[in-house]
Amino acid sequence: QYFLSLTSFSMMSLLSLGYLTWDLMSPNQVENDPEQTFTGRFPVPQPPHIIFIMTDDQGFNDIGYHSSDIRTPVLDKLAADGVKLENYYIQPICTPSRSQFITGRYQIHTGLQHSIIRPRQPNCLPFDQVTLPQRLQELGYSTHMVGKWHLGFYKKECLPTRRGFDTYFGSLTGSVNYYTYDACDGHGLCGFDLHEGESVAWGQIGKYSTHLYTQRVRKILATHDPQSQPLFIFLSFQAVHTPLQFPQEYIDQYRGLGNVARRKYAAMVSAVDEAVRNITYALRKYGYYQNSVIIFSTDNGGQPLSGGNNWPLRGRKGTYWEGGIRGLGFVHSPLLRKKRRVSKALVHITDWYPTLVGLAGGDKSLTEGLDGYNVWEAISDGKESPRLEILHNIDPLYNHARGGSLQKGYGIWNTAIQASIRAGDWKLLTGDPGYGDWIPPQILPGFPSSCWNLERHTRPRNTVWLFNISGDPYERYDLSEQRPDVVKELLARLVYYNRTAVPVRYPSEDPRADPYLNGGAWVPWVGDEEEEDSWVSVFRKKSMDWKKKLKLSKIRSFARKLNTRIMSNRI
Repeated sequence: QYFLSLTSFSMMSLLSLGYLTWDLMSPNQVENDPEQTFTGRFPVPQPPHIIFIMTDDQGFNDIGYHSSDIRTPVLDKLAADGVKLENYYIQPICTPSRSQFITGRYQIHTGLQHSIIRPRQPNCLPFDQVTLPQRLQELGYSTHMVGKWHLGFYKKECLPTRRGFDTYFGSLTGSVNYYTYDACDGHGLCGFDLHEGESVAWGQIGKYSTHLYTQRVRKILATHDPQSQPLFIFLSFQAVHTPLQFPQEYIDQYRGLGNVARRKYAAMVSAVDEAVRNITYALRKYGYYQNSVIIFSTDNGGQPLSGGNNWPLRGRKGTYWEGGIRGLGFVHSPLLRKKRRVSKALVHITDWYPTLVGLAGGDKSLTEGLDGYNVWEAISDGKESPRLEILHNIDPLYNHARGGSLQKGYGIWNTAIQASIRAGDWKLLTGDPGYGDWIPPQILPGFPSSCWNLERHTRPRNTVWLFNISGDPYERYDLSEQRPDVVKELLARLVYYNRTAVPVRYPSEDPRADPYLNGGAWVPWVGDEEEEDSWVSVFRKKSMDWKKKLKLSKIRSFARKLNTRIMSNRI
């Protein structure tokens, strides 16, 4: 009688990954082959190496297999040989997407439901959250991060090396120069932002960040033993976020593109494509590939003002229309059971946390209470997704929409509040979702500056929208008046989620963060022994001052219009 002893992994999960393959031998065979003596236990293979690649501001239409004007042969091949995720959702801006990936929780459960973390804000990923890399460390992984952090750094305890990564190399803020690594937060407030671990990496100035980050990943792969310990690498490119910078050799192939911003943007995407080629080559060269999972994701929709494009989806970066939150994504791995296909399974960025912990051999107790689901079987085997619903967000601090009211929300929800939820085929939006036009690829030269981004700058009259996303993925037919029953059900779901929300963390800027006071670089400026500010009281007070908020709203609206004109003329 044989007894199987499996530690960490369940047998079924190993079989589903294709790990366990064996021939049962008869007692005579064992007797005749002393080297095959049965020990009562099967060898448990090493969990897979995980390479998660995230790009910044890459739009839905900004990849070869969705676009005709941008060439990405490597990404196209990896996606074609793997599983394309065509029902995959992210967040509309940088910090929320990264926070949800790292924590497996919606923003309303981390206090980061409003905007991004600014460089001078004493704010970062909450310390009570056990991060994905911390879980993977517990499961025996060597963990590394390369690239853009954008999850706060006011204390050393906020840094990637204190949140689960064995090593870190990259930038802490949201936007830096690709060559000089200068990052600015408003006019004249600039500092150097490239870090090696917890030190400033002054010696790398002049090297293009996409190449620099790729070199670091290849160095990690070359110096690590793939047989001794599983590896997790989070490669968070700053590309293709502004500023639009690139080595000259990448733009030559796009001379035919008349639109200057689109041409520059395409060159940056091609640089990323080459970087991914070099990384996959290194995975094969150093013996990782056969036991690896490569995941590719963007962090939010593209920004048309900067060359990005989400056609044929509606909206852009920063909005809750599909163009802002439906992401590029695919999985490439020899461990996939059903490859070379397109998956329509509903997947959200929070799902990577429990999915990767499951792949690493962790049991469900390690991911209890998260908002994400383990979607590996949906991706690998083509099964139904366990996810039926996505809370895109509830942001109580975003400018309240004029005309919204509790009455329009059937007495259960104030429709002036910016919120969005997806349940099954249905998607509901309330408040102001952001600019909602359909913006075709900007391939023609000579657009007048007044209509460069092809958007109608008019305030939406509605404060409630309902779409059947499966039948109308481009959000052209609002069904809120025809289906009030569905609207009421989804508003009730918003009420349910809102009851679980934690207070918003969005503190005032701290003048001590000025790089001029910190050696010319963006670095932690608050001692770990200092107490944090009281965020809750600040925001309750501000949110009640409606006259002040309305005045600020008008000022911001004027500034946005002015900035759009200036940007259009510059481009």
